[in-house]
Amino acid sequence: MPKFAKLSSKGQLVIPKEYREKMKLHEGTVLAILKVKDDTLILKKVEDVFLKEDLELTKEVVKAWKEIERGEFTKLSKKEFLEELSKW
Repeated sequence: MPKFAKLSSKGQLVIPKEYREKMKLHEGTVLAILKVKDDTLILKKVEDVFLKEDLELTKEVVKAWKEIERGEFTKLSKKEFLEELSKW
């Protein structure tokens, strides 16, 4: 079930408490923000130690999102998906 947030007059967004707790987001946590299309943003928690890896992963997510929008994806059964996932 999606959670909703409202943008303040200052452009601030409050991330729902449930997500902040699960992701261990605290004051000062850095989030990378990527625009993947005109009405879609992706937020990614950035760890200083893994900044380069985080940015690379974020680029891959944006690339995958665009491929999905163009219909360039492979459909897998649950079994096939789990087999593919186990290779990672």
